[in-house]
Amino acid sequence: MGVKVKDIISPEKISFRDLDGKIIAIDAANTIYQFLSSIRQTDGTPLMDSSGNVTSHLSGLLYRISSIVEKGIKPIFIFDGKPSPLKSETLNKRNEIKEKSEKQWKIALKEGDEESARKFATRTSRMSTYIIETSKTLLNLMGIPYVEAFGEGEAQATYMVQNGDAWAVASQDYDCLLFGAPRILRNLTLSGNKNDLEYYKLENVLNNLKISREQLIDLSLMVGTDFNPGIRGIGAKTALKIIRSKTLEEYLIEKNETLGRHPYELRDLFLNHEINKDYNIKWEKVNKEKLIGFMCDEHGFSKERVLTAEKKMEKINSPQNSLDAWF
Repeated sequence: MGVKVKDIISPEKISFRDLDGKIIAIDAANTIYQFLSSIRQTDGTPLMDSSGNVTSHLSGLLYRISSIVEKGIKPIFIFDGKPSPLKSETLNKRNEIKEKSEKQWKIALKEGDEESARKFATRTSRMSTYIIETSKTLLNLMGIPYVEAFGEGEAQATYMVQNGDAWAVASQDYDCLLFGAPRILRNLTLSGNKNDLEYYKLENVLNNLKISREQLIDLSLMVGTDFNPGIRGIGAKTALKIIRSKTLEEYLIEKNETLGRHPYELRDLFLNHEINKDYNIKWEKVNKEKLIGFMCDEHGFSKERVLTAEKKMEKINSPQNSLDAWF
């Protein structure tokens, strides 16, 4: 979900050509959820193999990864670790929405309303152990490295960009700005249309808003993040005006408001998030035989389509597959 600051920031122009040769740290959960939500049949049923296992995520990963690699991009996927206890309220609300949507989906199906059924179905996606593990299996077979975060994947991806191991973070959420990501890409894995790409440079975002990163965090805490509900009636534009004139603490005291937690504790989640620094990044050749076995034999994908995707991965198969070769 992420923080809602879209109303006060604007993307810069960028094209896939600009990303040729760039290493991109991709928010795995964010990306997989996109595929689970969007790759469905007309009645909202996800893609499944003959055994009833969901395969929407595998379809999305296979074709999107091969497409961006063909464009010269080197992807690294970052998986979430254990969520902060402060995120429990957000996670509970998301589960409530999923449960309600599942009931509405069934009702719409029973009434033969496919349009409504699909709308409700897109809100029911869940990140199960099966989804995560099969995603990692596919990445391994495609030769794509992944890193497991201790906490938030966006924080881990941000660190990797700050550390010079990647050029930008790819995620639909603006939280990456709060974690301090120097560069962010949106819609990288959502669409192959160059016009959909969005690029944000943290330095420019802060300069345009005339605030510091710490103030951006405070602004976001007022609006609401995954770790706190925010202040009722405060949107991004209003929060920006407030934070330019006074500190968050001053406003809370003045209006007798609360964030549920002390601002320092919430800020610390973004400023000092626990990071996994022990990771190894290496791209491998596509394991063609095992890829076909996994996708076609186990999950019923078309061999022709899998081979088409494998063909697009040729750049990964080049001798220069170490990290240094791509900077």
